[in-house]
Amino acid sequence: IEEGADIVDIGGESSRPGAEYVEEQEEIRRIIPVVEEIRRYSQCPISVDTRKKRVLKAAHEAGADILNDISALEDDSEIGVYVAQENMPVILMHKRGIPKTMQEYTDYENPFKQVNDYLQARVEYALSLGIKQDRIIIDPGIGFGKDFETNRILITQCGALCNGNYPVLMALSRKTCIGTMTGKDEAGRLAGTLAANLIAVQAGARLLRVHDVAETKDLLKVMEKLQWQMH
Repeated sequence: IEEGADIVDIGGESSRPGAEYVEEQEEIRRIIPVVEEIRRYSQCPISVDTRKKRVLKAAHEAGADILNDISALEDDSEIGVYVAQENMPVILMHKRGIPKTMQEYTDYENPFKQVNDYLQARVEYALSLGIKQDRIIIDPGIGFGKDFETNRILITQCGALCNGNYPVLMALSRKTCIGTMTGKDEAGRLAGTLAANLIAVQAGARLLRVHDVAETKDLLKVMEKLQWQMH
């Protein structure tokens, strides 16, 4: 927050490829103290990264504002209804399979079209529940059931998803695709991440989920000072 984050994203279940499922109560045990502690000293918006309605409800009651759902409201039939009732913003992400197995499903005939069609269908589902259009954010899910070429296409064309009708969030920090391009391990991927974020913003991304807040803020400041204009 001190480095300039506009939103803090908190999750109690890893969603990286190969991650194991976490039970509801354990997820709540991990998340709630963090949400409560942030709320003691800051009103910075908090997003909660979960697929479960009970976890979302507990986090929302503790002070969280936004749902970041890697299942795009698919994994829990009640979670979207709760989002609509509470008029919460929601991030809908594309993935294939579950975190433990998703990298087994990386074959696409037309990567952009298939991801775009999925996100459009999930947007329409969200709207059907009563979630307002201006509360919806989409995320192509870089690294979630995707190979390098699919990730490349989505990063460079992200602004065209859903015809540009919804803000696009990109989460690229230190991911495997950055390592593929740079040959660096996670600790050495900052410069590559910043470069990828720059490309994503130029392509139309409006939110960046990052590990390195201060460095990313500097990147955006320099882009602005050099008079690059968002489309």
